[in-house]
Amino acid sequence: MSIKYIFLVSRQGKLRLAKWYTTLTPKEKTKTIKEVSQIVLARRPKQCNFIEHRDTKVVYRKYASLYFIAGIDLDDNELLTLEIIHRYVEVLDRSFGNVCELDLIFHFQRAYFILDEMIMAGELQESGKGTVLRVLAQMDEVEDKENAERGWADINLEGVAKTAMLTVQEFKQSFSR
Repeated sequence: MSIKYIFLVSRQGKLRLAKWYTTLTPKEKTKTIKEVSQIVLARRPKQCNFIEHRDTKVVYRKYASLYFIAGIDLDDNELLTLEIIHRYVEVLDRSFGNVCELDLIFHFQRAYFILDEMIMAGELQESGKGTVLRVLAQMDEVEDKENAERGWADINLEGVAKTAMLTVQEFKQSFSR
């Protein structure tokens, strides 16, 4: 099974996350996102979640206000792809506690990290929720330790960063300059 791309699109058609596992020019990527998003957003809820678009099969699923869209090879299993999408949403839910679009906007690094833990080079690497969540917990411990070493342990960096419309990483970098 080879996944070509995964992206998340809001109901309004705004791209929230995009991960590519094939090499395309930026122009081709933009065109693909636009075309696929328009096709998916125009479909009614009762229609099938599989579409053929050019040389790929598009598999999508809507959760709340987000469409999770994956492009796969024409001969790949659509149901397995739907299960991968569902597993990704489950891990996001556990990680964020009932994930919403704003979580993905403000914590996009975490969403990409989870996706990278599950899928590598377009192939499913880890399907176990527990394993992915353990790795996330380890990452959080390392980050907390680094924050404590820098003297930022008592500061609510997420609140300050959101107020300044920055990511926590950008906020930290502004002090290290």
